[in-house]
Amino acid sequence: MTPGTGAPAAARPWIDDPFSEALRTGRGPLWLRTPDGRRHRLDVERWCAPPDAADHTLLERCAGLGRPALDIGCGPGRLVAGLLALGLPALGVDLTVAAVARTRRLGGPALCRSVFERLPAEGRWGSALLADGNLGIGGDPSALLGRIAQLLRPGGRLFVEVEPREVDERLTVRIENAAGHRGPPFRWARLGAAATAGRAAGAGLVETERWSVLGRHFLALTRVPGAPPGAWY
Repeated sequence: MTPGTGAPAAARPWIDDPFSEALRTGRGPLWLRTPDGRRHRLDVERWCAPPDAADHTLLERCAGLGRPALDIGCGPGRLVAGLLALGLPALGVDLTVAAVARTRRLGGPALCRSVFERLPAEGRWGSALLADGNLGIGGDPSALLGRIAQLLRPGGRLFVEVEPREVDERLTVRIENAAGHRGPPFRWARLGAAATAGRAAGAGLVETERWSVLGRHFLALTRVPGAPPGAWY
């Protein structure tokens, strides 16, 4: 997961906040706190651990394409490190300074940058990853999917983790730790498989696979060759 905003003009690296501190220590607990009082647990310990069986289904699909992979919202870098271990060139992108630092300590290249800013190899990435709820980045899934379509090569694939139930909500949230300390508010979104596939179609991405492992749910979305990617601005 990577918090923060989606718009380039507003993107600022996160430094002193509960999320950054959790990534530095590798421990939670952390929650997403919504305006109506709901809390959604964030799985910090899993993000900071080596890839699990569900993660490996993502890594193997990226490796099967044999082209460089972009991990959007790379967090502490387990997926970037996993891709490199399979011999696949990979790059992580995250707004959180602590996340980028941890990814680099694992030996993975990473940029402290918004996905909506200029990135290397635009239009040439073979695959992209949106794991751990990162479909919510910026609170505008249509804009995010349109941007990723611009980053992928024709025929490239986005592997995205979706909510286990059908939900389609956009909201403003804050990250909260066990002491009740909260980070700044930011826009976020939560989507199930059907809502994700519907929004992806408008970005020039078509669903080509759907699977579940260890209670986590994923889609493969392919950029249709010859179809222009959707605008994100």
